[in-house]
Amino acid sequence: MPFSPALQARGVQLLLGRVMSRVHKDLRFTDIPAHTETLRVETGAGTVTCTVYRPPATADGPPPVYVNFHGGGFVVARAAQDDHICRRIAATAGCVVVNVDYAVAPQRPYPAPVTQAYDVTAWVAGNGAVGGWDGSRLAVGGHSAGANLAAAVCRLARERGAFSPRLQILDSAPLDQLADPASKRSLVAKPLLTPQLMRIFTAAYVPDPADRGHPLVSPALADDLAGLPPALVITAENDRLRDEGDGYAKALEAAGVPVTHRVFEGVDHYFTHTGPVAAGKGAIDLMATSLRNALS
Repeated sequence: MPFSPALQARGVQLLLGRVMSRVHKDLRFTDIPAHTETLRVETGAGTVTCTVYRPPATADGPPPVYVNFHGGGFVVARAAQDDHICRRIAATAGCVVVNVDYAVAPQRPYPAPVTQAYDVTAWVAGNGAVGGWDGSRLAVGGHSAGANLAAAVCRLARERGAFSPRLQILDSAPLDQLADPASKRSLVAKPLLTPQLMRIFTAAYVPDPADRGHPLVSPALADDLAGLPPALVITAENDRLRDEGDGYAKALEAAGVPVTHRVFEGVDHYFTHTGPVAAGKGAIDLMATSLRNALS
């Protein structure tokens, strides 16, 4: 008798969670001091803990703010895996970074992570005076599953009109949860993401197959992209998710959304964490530069 999707996802959490969250030693940026504090935000799907990274002090008023969502297939709950990116961006882009420890499946499947991601971002946008940042100069972004959530936040922000991100950063995003993972090809024989692992992630995060084509789950399947925030889309040449990321960048551009799209050659999924180091640093610096320009 096969294990249920929820049980398989719990196995990934227990057996692979720590491995999936490792960061290459030369990408940890240990030379950058971390000025952090803990923030708890009440959302429609429970309390969410966030880590706030502060930039070097300036005399130019409150800094802008970037809301970051970590990856992990919607299953691995380790926001600290993005510590290196958050510290680097805070130090070099001159913005506050709010790193969101959102709920994960199978304990909290869709739509709970989307609700939390949006509500935290809305709170950040509306509480700059409390937090010590300029909520009107706000960007969102993430890595892998977190990039999917960032895209969902941008759709909801457009629909509800409570705030308007100046930039969305989508790094190695899963954007089509309806397609069979086996149909997503890689240029290498053994890419990091296997169809079996991707099926576990999808089945745990979106248990009802009828929800998998929803725009908040599969942004690449939406046909109403006009009016979304400007985007930095990062894809990896050897990633199974590359084609949907490349396609989403083109679709955004066709809808009139300003897009910067960069394909990093010779790398696989999550290279911003696992390397190669030169490519990982290049992508993180591109994020920081893009944020600095968008939020200035």
